[in-house]
Amino acid sequence: MKKLIILCVTLLFSTLLLAQEESNITKKDTTKLDEITLVSRRSLSNYRQEKTLSSIDNYLEKTNKITMIKRGNYAWEASMNNMNSDRLSITIDGMQIFGACTDKMDPITSYVDVSNLEKVNVGSGQSGSENGHCVGGGIDLQLPTSTFNNSGLKTAIDLGYETNGNYKTTGLDMEYAANNFYLNADGIYRKSDNYKAGGNNEVLYSQFEKYNISLQSGYKLNTNQSLNANVIYDKASNIGYPALTMDVLLAEALISSLSHNYTNDATFIKALETKIYFNTITHIMDDSKRPDVPIRMDMPGWSDTYGFYSKATIKQNKHNILFNFNGFYNKSLAEMTMYPNNPNEPAMFMYTWPDIRTLYSGVYIKDAFFLNAFEILSASLRMGYHKNKIAKEVGLESLQIFYPEINDSKSRFLTSFSADYQFKKNVFETTFGVGYGERAPTVSEGYGFFLYNSFDNFDYIGNPTLNTEKAIEANFKVNYHKNDFQVGIESSYFYISNYIIGEIDTSLSPMTIGSNGVKVYNALKQATIFDVYLNASYQLSKPFSFNGSLGYNYGKGSNNEALPFIKPISYLAELNYKTTNFNAAIQLEGNGNQSNYGSFYGEDKTPQYAILNLNLGNLFYIKSYKTILKYGVENILDTNYSTYADWNNIPRQGRNFYINLSFSMP
Repeated sequence: MKKLIILCVTLLFSTLLLAQEESNITKKDTTKLDEITLVSRRSLSNYRQEKTLSSIDNYLEKTNKITMIKRGNYAWEASMNNMNSDRLSITIDGMQIFGACTDKMDPITSYVDVSNLEKVNVGSGQSGSENGHCVGGGIDLQLPTSTFNNSGLKTAIDLGYETNGNYKTTGLDMEYAANNFYLNADGIYRKSDNYKAGGNNEVLYSQFEKYNISLQSGYKLNTNQSLNANVIYDKASNIGYPALTMDVLLAEALISSLSHNYTNDATFIKALETKIYFNTITHIMDDSKRPDVPIRMDMPGWSDTYGFYSKATIKQNKHNILFNFNGFYNKSLAEMTMYPNNPNEPAMFMYTWPDIRTLYSGVYIKDAFFLNAFEILSASLRMGYHKNKIAKEVGLESLQIFYPEINDSKSRFLTSFSADYQFKKNVFETTFGVGYGERAPTVSEGYGFFLYNSFDNFDYIGNPTLNTEKAIEANFKVNYHKNDFQVGIESSYFYISNYIIGEIDTSLSPMTIGSNGVKVYNALKQATIFDVYLNASYQLSKPFSFNGSLGYNYGKGSNNEALPFIKPISYLAELNYKTTNFNAAIQLEGNGNQSNYGSFYGEDKTPQYAILNLNLGNLFYIKSYKTILKYGVENILDTNYSTYADWNNIPRQGRNFYINLSFSMP
């Protein structure tokens, strides 16, 4: 092991001595959380990323306030401000999409790839409510915009390999652009065997296979108007989930949209985009590859969403106004069939989501008012109508066993607003903000029927009588930068009333064999969540720079119990070297002991860990063809560890050597 470390360090500094010119390959800010995080695999700069072929999950996890909850090696669930996806607004290019899995094995981020995307807009708290109501924040995965630049045909090929899990990636991109027409076709394929944790321990049921195909086109009607169409087809199969009791046979999505775009700086409305969209998701869980299960189950789920939005940008005097009118209609249906081991016993069937129909329409408006050259005052407001309806009569009757007085539908009016003040002058900048947000319960929270949660080993039942969850937030960010040094601190505080979470009901019997009992979704009177991050960077010399980050998080409910999935003390330090055609970085990242964990909710203590990573990159040309080579080692010391966000303490990957090659042909 010591010889390996010495070899890695020797190779690093030997390469540094050979590099001669200054670089712009990877202008990375390791520590700063921006509202906009570039992720396009074609944009090989201005983001902190070691591998050009990383999944979208890896990209998102690099920001301070986003953590990915891992149930396996694929399809991680995004958490922001210590709140899971239930409390977030996650969209694809402004389009509402809802997963079809009752166990959150298919988060929205799993149905796109970096090949589809141009950037990700990340808004903390109510700054992320542009596309929908949320409490913790919003993530919008944005598709590339049409470019009518008459550049002709361009192609690109990507190849990647990682030793841990025998992980292979292949991608192909073809783009044609004329003066009034644009077409892009893109495909990427990923496959991994079981990965190995530190100490060469194989993690069973962690394999997956996925391919993603997208087609984007645009036609310019005139100087100011264009039509755009987008289609994404994503299919993953044979997906193992080592932290869960079931795997996934199929996760399939078709995402489509048609939009009209108008831009004109000479008119009152500077830009107007109107889009209609449709997406459908099929998700099938099964346990056919698991040995000795108490009872075999099939659990398919379906989610269809029809929607629209119209966004207008207005600039008048010192006002910069954004207006967004949007709406959607969603159908969510999931079922479970249980097959007893005794073939003479009949199969048992029930709806776990009894065909819930959700209708929403709302409006969002934001005004950024420029007080002067140094100060901006912004305010936003979202209002919307939200209605749920149980379409399956048998589903309504099942829930009426627990809630005899409920009807088949429930409506609510949701509001949220925010305001912030930004001052920026010379070496100092600061932002202060406040906000108020509301969200409706999710389909599982409101209407789920005996959903098994392997994290705390309880069955869950939804509660159609839940009140709207509400949150008040305050945040600030202060940055100081002078010459080659920058330091900043950012913090946010959330006071959440009607905090929705499962509570044990001892009067009910569980459906799942071996479970601890039944929990019914209820609401704490209130919960508080707080985080603070200290970020710093220093340009040591022309080629050398250093980044560092230190974070602290806290969360507790009105029952005086620690909330689950609250990030412990975290830290990150990175030393970078870059020249014109070469870059290198060595990173140390880790968490402290999770001493304030939510044992009341089934969480246990996670010990501290630290891992060391080394990544390198080269830019070179073969004739006129641009080539990017990324390579390195993750978890150099082969540490065996789990984080607080790893479901049931599944261990993360051990040592992993990787290489990515991106080849562009203009």
